[in-house]
Amino acid sequence: MGGDTAIWVNGTRESALDLPDRGLDYGDGLFETLLLRRGNPLFIDTHLQRLQRGLTALGFPAVLERARQELQRAAAGAGDHEWAVLRLTVTRGAGPRGYAPPERAAPRTVVRLTALEYDAGQQGEGVRLGLADIRCSAQPALAGIKHLNRLEQVLAAAQVREQGCEEGVMLDPSGTVVSAVAGNLFYLRDGALHTPALGHCGVAGTRRALLAQRWAPSIGLAVHEDSVAIEDLLAAEEVFYTNAVQGIRPVAHFGRVHWSAHPVAQRLFRCYLADCA
Repeated sequence: MGGDTAIWVNGTRESALDLPDRGLDYGDGLFETLLLRRGNPLFIDTHLQRLQRGLTALGFPAVLERARQELQRAAAGAGDHEWAVLRLTVTRGAGPRGYAPPERAAPRTVVRLTALEYDAGQQGEGVRLGLADIRCSAQPALAGIKHLNRLEQVLAAAQVREQGCEEGVMLDPSGTVVSAVAGNLFYLRDGALHTPALGHCGVAGTRRALLAQRWAPSIGLAVHEDSVAIEDLLAAEEVFYTNAVQGIRPVAHFGRVHWSAHPVAQRLFRCYLADCA
């Protein structure tokens, strides 16, 4: 892969991006992060379904099939790596100065392939969860999609790292739990799983959807989308988060609470891993 990373722009291997680009100028775009196993993009349909929701929300021209083809071609470059990551970025492309989008946009795709340095088939140990001071802005028009504006997460990640934590909890302006910095949170209580509703902000993760629709029901667990408070996490029997690269990661510490066992997260990870075969 020319080292551990290779990049394609509009389907052509490149080392530079033509400017101007509205993704750089205004964050006018979307992205998806896909895990590859032996060159196979996992759950690609689920990723592309979310991408399509984002394209519709932002008023982009149709580029879904082109994106699929470019992902598949880039995935073929994974070589002998067992695990790798593809990041697909779709911007509105070039445009005149000013916020207003061009009447006839020509979206630009950027695909980056990076080999993983660890075995994504092994569930990571329980993490220490911090609490980010920065809040997720409430904007229902953008809720759920994975747009390029991630400064809240950048600042939150720096905050929780300063706390000596591997991940963090993000809240909305009212103090309600939204998500982890880089994933969706779940907690177990009274034999059911709960995850924050995302009607006003947050990213609706692909693993969040698959867990709710497929893996949790397969082991007899219901999943409820609720308004979640910090106190709900602290009183939970188990807490974990999901994302595309780590799958299902247990939480070992949050505030004054320590969880030493994670049986539900472990069972769900086995379901997830079976689907990655």
